[in-house]
Amino acid sequence: MRNPVLALIALSLVLAPLPSRAQWRTPWSYDGEKGPSHWGALDPDYALCNSGRSQSPVNIQSARKADLPPLRFAYKPGPLTIINNGYTAVRVDYPPGNGNILFVGGKRYELTQFHFHRPSEEKIKGKAYDMVLHLMHQGSDGKVVGVAVMLKEGHANPAVDQLWTYMPASAGKDHLIPGVTIDPQSLVPEKTGYYRYDGSVTAPPCSEGVSWYVMKAPMEVSRDEIAAFAKFYPHDVRPVQPLNGRVVEESR
Repeated sequence: MRNPVLALIALSLVLAPLPSRAQWRTPWSYDGEKGPSHWGALDPDYALCNSGRSQSPVNIQSARKADLPPLRFAYKPGPLTIINNGYTAVRVDYPPGNGNILFVGGKRYELTQFHFHRPSEEKIKGKAYDMVLHLMHQGSDGKVVGVAVMLKEGHANPAVDQLWTYMPASAGKDHLIPGVTIDPQSLVPEKTGYYRYDGSVTAPPCSEGVSWYVMKAPMEVSRDEIAAFAKFYPHDVRPVQPLNGRVVEESR
């Protein structure tokens, strides 16, 4: 990597691209007095973080097999627009009309941004993966759909290494990297089996109504890529939230 001293992390999604840390009226954190257990008391807009009944992430301990629609990722290479906004130290944003589409059966959702966490926010039978990629999408009706791709230590991922290379060193606005393209298709598994549940964004304001698709097949990233991320952000995840009666479904 060209610059190994990178601040690499992402908080879980925001529904629209965020220009800077100031986008959040009230500061919050992943630990201490402004950590997850206190989010709901920091700002009235964050109330759902502690009072919501359909919060994310979750521990998928069991799932009900169901005839769920297939997922199809119709992504394509495009210009790299990357941001360090103070919270989300690496996030790639996509403008409306970018043409990167997630098809869920006959429904289509356009990619709005993707980002990373370490370790994974979601757990499978109590196990967290080394990292997770969150790909966020939005439908024409405003419906938000999140896809979680688990990342485990293994071979280097060229797309991830490219992102680490071009990460802005300081917070600011979107950076369009001239002459550089990124292909999000290289970040998703070929096998498209998944778990599905209804949840929320995993950072303030913890808005609910998000459909989450957690891919069963993980992707690989190298030990060095994980270490570069972890050096500055060793634990940047929201704890798993109670299901409160929600049913997790699993594709056949």
